[in-house]
Amino acid sequence: MNLTFLREAATVVCFLLFVGIVCWAYARSNRTRFDEAARLPFEQD
Repeated sequence: MNLTFLREAATVVCFLLFVGIVCWAYARSNRTRFDEAARLPFEQD
């Protein structure tokens, strides 16, 4: 194992993590939670 391999592996892992986060953010199952959170600043106490 050399340093180049570790850098390449870290890049691939970070890219896959990024893709996973994007998929999670745009999943339909999270839409209601995100819409509710978006309205929080406008709700009156």
